[in-house]
Amino acid sequence: MNDFKLTKEQAFLAMFSFLDGYFQLTKSDDVGGLLGSMSLLSGGGSADTGVQEEWNEAVEKAINGKVNAELQFKNT
Repeated sequence: MNDFKLTKEQAFLAMFSFLDGYFQLTKSDDVGGLLGSMSLLSGGGSADTGVQEEWNEAVEKAINGKVNAELQFKNT
């Protein structure tokens, strides 16, 4: 991966753009609902303040190296 830095706001917009692209392809109701919650109000906050808090927690996990995005298979 390229080494560059994003602000928390830029990272949020990047994730929003990613999810919006996925929604445009799938028309998933779940993703559409999430996008609605993530939408920004004119004051800058998200439509759902809980989502904003969860986003901040996710950013902290990523900064602190506590996100494992490695593909894992479960034996069933």
